[in-house]
Amino acid sequence: MRLFVATMPLTTTAAELRQLFYGYGSVAGVQIITERETGRARGGGFVDMPDATQAQAAMAGLNGTALGRRTVTVTEARPREERRERG
Repeated sequence: MRLFVATMPLTTTAAELRQLFYGYGSVAGVQIITERETGRARGGGFVDMPDATQAQAAMAGLNGTALGRRTVTVTEARPREERRERG
């Protein structure tokens, strides 16, 4: 199950995010969302957890909790919408 994490501190690393979710079960992957031009973090990310029960527990346990000085929002990730070509 893929989870979306919003309103993270911009300094959050993939390792920190993995450790946070690891307390709830197995973590298959972590991705921090960054700006294409600068590579700077945008305050969000994705966590992939292979066990849906563990992912639900992580979502319930971490949604609304403090990470650094910010309160994170954890939800189930929605499928990515296809982009239209510019032109």
